[in-house]
Amino acid sequence: MKLFGTIASACALSVALAMGAGAASIKVAYDADPVSLDPHEQLSGGTLQLSHMVFDPLVRWTQDLQFEGRLATSWEQIDPTTTRFSLREGVKFHSGNEMTAKDVKWTFDRLKESPDFKGIFNLFTGIEIVDDYTVDLKTSEPYPLVLHTATYIFPMDSAFYSGADDGGNDKAAIVKHGDSFASRNVSGTGPYVITEREQGVKVEFERFPGYWDSESKGNVDHITLTPIKEDPTRVAALLSGDVDFIAPVPPTDLARIDADDSTNLITMSGTRIITFQMNQERVEAFKDPKVRLAIDYAVNNAGIVDRIMKGFGTVAAQASPEGYLGYDASLTPRFDEAKAMALMEEAGYGDGFEITMMAPNNRYVNDDKIAQAVATMLAKIKIKVDLKTVPKAQYWPEFDARAADMMMIGWHSDTEDSANFHQFLTHCFNAETGDGQYNSGNYCNPEADALMTKANAETDVAKRTALLQELEGILYEEAAFIPLHWQDLAWGARKGVHAESIVNALDFPYFGDLVVDE
Repeated sequence: MKLFGTIASACALSVALAMGAGAASIKVAYDADPVSLDPHEQLSGGTLQLSHMVFDPLVRWTQDLQFEGRLATSWEQIDPTTTRFSLREGVKFHSGNEMTAKDVKWTFDRLKESPDFKGIFNLFTGIEIVDDYTVDLKTSEPYPLVLHTATYIFPMDSAFYSGADDGGNDKAAIVKHGDSFASRNVSGTGPYVITEREQGVKVEFERFPGYWDSESKGNVDHITLTPIKEDPTRVAALLSGDVDFIAPVPPTDLARIDADDSTNLITMSGTRIITFQMNQERVEAFKDPKVRLAIDYAVNNAGIVDRIMKGFGTVAAQASPEGYLGYDASLTPRFDEAKAMALMEEAGYGDGFEITMMAPNNRYVNDDKIAQAVATMLAKIKIKVDLKTVPKAQYWPEFDARAADMMMIGWHSDTEDSANFHQFLTHCFNAETGDGQYNSGNYCNPEADALMTKANAETDVAKRTALLQELEGILYEEAAFIPLHWQDLAWGARKGVHAESIVNALDFPYFGDLVVDE
């Protein structure tokens, strides 16, 4: 921690001297804090939220889902498989090192080694350095999602992360759920430096005085992030003025925050699908499509959205939300307890069986309540569920270990594209490519995988749409997973905190651009 502490202390002092006593500060409460400072350890919303605070991507999404350059100032397609990016000059890392093309290449190479992220970059063959401020990003074949993927390249400080730490360990090592240099230390180009971190208690951020984006209107110079797992406590903290911004707002408190004179409610339709996966390697019955279909028929998706989500979600029957190329309106939710029981009988499981189930209790909106409801619904078709819910920090190691027969997973497409859902959630697992990295159900259908591969090489929109819809149809007919709903998004902020301008459908608030009335 010595390097991190030295950088953090120096930057904090510089901020204090430069900004003076009038610097704007806010207190933020999330349902959980980041599990690691390593941007490549865990492919999750929490990691990406943090990355947009302490790093910067080459390209980022706007609120209307367009692209804007960040550390890349421009880009051009110079041949069917090569995109050239011009990099911003004069950008400094928190350490004081200058960012150049070598840092972008170093970061790309590390992403290709990350168990969680390499799947996104499967079709990318490498980055070539043209000069200090120009790189060529290459794919194995024409690929329509190059810019989508570039939003995941947050250049890291290669000099800072190279070599060995005080214990002789490789600073660049990616250690899942472990103690590594990168999980405890950070040097990015982002608007904030982390000055203090107590896991599960708080994270303190100070604005980086050397931040390159002098045109940003953001005036928040200090952020205290506090995890508050309990929904009522988090909402009460906002209404009392103890915190200035919260996420998520539970559906039960939307009207309360909206009606309060001191707070603003910000809502947005979401594209994160909430699902359950059925582990075919742990439970023999799950190998039978009839059993998986029975479970799908037994789960009342609409009831969950109506009663638990209070209508703040969209009932789902597939992974792709409306607006994505793979979305097929003919795939409708199925709930029929009699049909479910008949399928169990046909499969030879009329007497039922017992399973284990796990879900987080602070990652998705009402995740533990949803899991309890699903367990109750499965009991009606004689599937006895032993349910365990745990905090997010404990859940991900269990998920990676495939520690239960049914596990909850929510997914927002990393590329805002249908293929990404299949690549991570239902693709045959492949440790080498990273495909199926979050497929805890061990579902595997080579025909579906081939459709995804073909779609990813297809640049004609109509043809790509047909391929992705065919893929969704296969997953639907085989009940590859149990789709529940697309989770809508809600944030709460006190009056004068103009959070409406920094939030987006990806749920990565751009705090560096936040304006607060002083």
